[in-house]
Amino acid sequence: MSTDCIFCKIIGGQIPATKVYENDHVLAFHDIQPQAPVHVLVIPKQHLVSVNDLHAEHSEMLGHLFAAVQQVAQATGIVETGYRTVTNTGKDAGQVVPHLHFHVMGGKSLGHLG
Repeated sequence: MSTDCIFCKIIGGQIPATKVYENDHVLAFHDIQPQAPVHVLVIPKQHLVSVNDLHAEHSEMLGHLFAAVQQVAQATGIVETGYRTVTNTGKDAGQVVPHLHFHVMGGKSLGHLG
């Protein structure tokens, strides 16, 4: 864990968050600046800055992350209507917190990208 990372502080209980899902490997909580009616962040409990820090030895943790995405979609009622899963890597992509995280957004039509 990083002592100056806001997400690590949430994992450690030093900063409150509205949790949606948690297990030994991941934590999911509501985004404090939601961009959709449902906007949950899914983070690994292991501190990794971004996708650029992922390697083959992280494959099990990634499995836990994406299983958590499915749990979040089910728990928030967006699994049937659809949802978007996004991760930003680096400043130019809009990554604000330097801790790997996935945005799970839904609850309305999010339109087509690209």
